[in-house]
Amino acid sequence: MEDAQMEEHVQHIRPPRCVGVVGLGLIGGSFAKAYADAGMKVLAHDIDKGTLAAACGEGTVAAPLTRDNVGECDAVIVALYPQDTVDWVVEHADLFGSEALVIDCGGVKRPICEPLFEAAERAGFAFMGGHPMAGTHHSGFRYARSDLFAGQPMVLVPPAIFSPELIDRAKAVLDPAGFGSYAVTTPETHDRLIAYTSQLAHVVSSAFAKSPTALKHKGFSAGSYKDLTRVAELNPDMWTELFLDNADNLDTELERVIVELQRYRDAIGSGDREGLRRLLAEGSAAKLKADGRYADVQGMM
Repeated sequence: MEDAQMEEHVQHIRPPRCVGVVGLGLIGGSFAKAYADAGMKVLAHDIDKGTLAAACGEGTVAAPLTRDNVGECDAVIVALYPQDTVDWVVEHADLFGSEALVIDCGGVKRPICEPLFEAAERAGFAFMGGHPMAGTHHSGFRYARSDLFAGQPMVLVPPAIFSPELIDRAKAVLDPAGFGSYAVTTPETHDRLIAYTSQLAHVVSSAFAKSPTALKHKGFSAGSYKDLTRVAELNPDMWTELFLDNADNLDTELERVIVELQRYRDAIGSGDREGLRRLLAEGSAAKLKADGRYADVQGMM
């Protein structure tokens, strides 16, 4: 692209002046705070009137987001459960301005993106699937903070056919959140990878925490226990929906870890010292490879 064209392109993509945020939990609330700190007007909706009143009272939210003012928004961030996301966007599809960009924050993408790509095309607005790779085991607006996403990855899931400008627009909308990197992918690839990196970890953590021995851990636990149990404290309603929406991919990952655990159990139960050592070395090498530390793997096996 010529310099003059590039300058015109950059000037055309401006940060939003007014942003709508739907859902003021940890994720939506943190987006709202980031936009408010950046000096943008934030309109928001939450089914909990007390949460919405608190967000308005502290100055994060300028006013409730309604059917009458949603058309004022240059961008709308939807941070709801997957089916609620689809329902809300479809219900308001004809109210978005033609220049509006709607971005969701759902933990699965296939059940959200397929219907909303179609809804956006019919109604004439732009929709981008999104998944901020940040959070805590706490939930709710009281734990939201403007720097929650600072330096963290953001996954973008555009339609099958899109212009590079759409990615640039999404980055401009998300810039106040301070993401450290962006990955662009398809709904299918997102859901396959997230089954391993997030969902499997939550299932394993939940199962691990159920041991009766956990009740006696005080004074006998350190980093390993804390690392493995951190995400066991979760929102069961939300994660149930996410797991079932991605059941095919999650089932594949569960089967893999069950097979591996059985191999460890067999080696330990039979006293197979060399077999157990090999399994442990394979696991350590797999971690190094996954982290891109190939040179460290040499000599481990």
